[in-house]
Amino acid sequence: MFTTRPELVGTHGMVASTHWLASAVGQSVLERGGNAFDAAAAAGFTLQVVEPHLNGPGGDAPIIGHRAADGRTFVVCGQGTAPAAATIEAYIDLGLDVVPGTGHLAAVVPGAFGAWLDLLARYGTLPLADVLSPAIGYARDGYPLVPAAVRTIRTVERLFAEHWPTSAGVYLPGGRVPEPGARFRNPALAGTYERVLAEAHAAGADRLTQIEAARRAFYEGFVAEAMAAFVREPVLDSSGSAHAGLLTADDLASWRATEEPTVAVDFAGVQVHKTAAWGQGPVLLQQLRMLEDLGVAEADLGSAELVHTALEVTDLAFADREAWYGDPADGDVPLDALLSRSYAAERARLVGPSASDGVRPGSPDGRAPRLAALFGDPAAGPGGSPVWPGRYEDAGGGAALGTGEPTRGPDPAAAAVDGPALDVRPSGETRGDTCHVDVVDRWGNMVSATPSGGWLQSSPVVPGLGFGLPTRAQMFWLEPGLPSSLAPGRRPRTTLSPGLVLRDGGGFAFGTPGGDQQDQWTIPFLLHHLLGGLDLQAAIDAPGWHSTHVPSSFHPRTSTRRGVEAESRLGADVLAELDRRGHVVGDAGPWSLGRVSAAGIRPDGMLHAAANPRGMQGYAAGR
Repeated sequence: MFTTRPELVGTHGMVASTHWLASAVGQSVLERGGNAFDAAAAAGFTLQVVEPHLNGPGGDAPIIGHRAADGRTFVVCGQGTAPAAATIEAYIDLGLDVVPGTGHLAAVVPGAFGAWLDLLARYGTLPLADVLSPAIGYARDGYPLVPAAVRTIRTVERLFAEHWPTSAGVYLPGGRVPEPGARFRNPALAGTYERVLAEAHAAGADRLTQIEAARRAFYEGFVAEAMAAFVREPVLDSSGSAHAGLLTADDLASWRATEEPTVAVDFAGVQVHKTAAWGQGPVLLQQLRMLEDLGVAEADLGSAELVHTALEVTDLAFADREAWYGDPADGDVPLDALLSRSYAAERARLVGPSASDGVRPGSPDGRAPRLAALFGDPAAGPGGSPVWPGRYEDAGGGAALGTGEPTRGPDPAAAAVDGPALDVRPSGETRGDTCHVDVVDRWGNMVSATPSGGWLQSSPVVPGLGFGLPTRAQMFWLEPGLPSSLAPGRRPRTTLSPGLVLRDGGGFAFGTPGGDQQDQWTIPFLLHHLLGGLDLQAAIDAPGWHSTHVPSSFHPRTSTRRGVEAESRLGADVLAELDRRGHVVGDAGPWSLGRVSAAGIRPDGMLHAAANPRGMQGYAAGR
């Protein structure tokens, strides 16, 4: 099969990410003797600087790791919790029926910084300065600003100039939108991390003592003080009004990143690991279980039958996400039942020859599902199971700009990089997204991480810090009684979904940005690699697709009825057959869907890695 690049193969170490500078930084750490955990953290801190429209120091970072020495596989949860004052009533009293997608009211505890420090403390080997210095260097000395970041800045130029002056001070140098590829600096962020390091060094020479001192500086010291003070000032948000936030110094000081087990299923002779249901990762596992029951191992991976089956399975798994997923620390999520083979077989029987309609959650352990009232009153489906009508727009619709991680669709600023700004929204609505990094080292350690949030366009820059707060509270429902309803101290149900595959003698870390599409774009990748025998690069390059029929995680939570986005390289005959089966097919062009990367260990012990060519930004590095 034609591939855009060779799969990288070597013996020393491999890093793959959504930005070439992060991959290079991670590889440089491996070259200096650091392990995969050191390298992933260094790459993660670098992504905060070079992809500020996709993540930031005030964002989130779910991380899955595997330590080869003892076979330990784990999740570091870098998803911050809702403030203690964040009750449903607090928002209703403000006249809101949704949490705004931008501004201070959407702020939860920033989790990314604490998660990377936790990974370093437990599993890393290098001093914090060695890991953080590359990010400081890029923030202080500059880096080439990618065109997508420029498009984002241009879209919110008016918002920054008129309402968010601290953001204008960082992202409109000289009062102007930066040029694509121009050297861009964030000296305030460099200064923040330099002061964090200074406080770490002042605490003593011990590595762990320094890491803990850095954590205190961020969550209890000068960084926390600046964040807590700024959030008390009302700022314009996507509701069209100015609001102060609910996050406090106590919320920041009482939070720590946590370590927890992964959730895994067997598929095609391997174990596939994801986070628990505070993330959407288990939907991938549910899809694999159903596909296995439907005989995917014997399927033609390029056929319309396979794509149709995968789309129907996706819709079923994501319907379960809406009905059952939430923070298991604060609710009862029937995950064992959802991932059982018997439940998968029951759900797989709903897959027919034509595109289905509505939102069809199941009844694990016989429990009756419930969806938000927004999805309408359910009617009886096959076997008496409930089917919600859902909330749909015409093909080409979808989530509103400004709330979360939409994947693709009309980007009014895309054509504006070299011309006047288009669709400039004073309330701060624009597109957000995510980044990803995978690492494997010569000892067999592996890391997969999907940092996101703290986007430059989602919350104004905290004075003196150079970054904004997270806005992940937008994921909560303001309707009580749902698994992902807002509650103090609860983790929002995030779409962020790193992944890890383990098998005898190896495995690989993998993932992609893309909001609701993260656990859809990895389906063709996994099928082509694990069943089709393609190498990592060829599997990433293989044509992709995703359902837009699934309920969007982002306001206004609409979707496209029976909608599908598919790369034209699947073939005109495949797209036509999907259309004949009742899918509303959008031709996404030949190279547009997915930003998958992967790094791991082949069965023969060689290390390998690959990165997505779409967008010409992701790269793998290694030797």
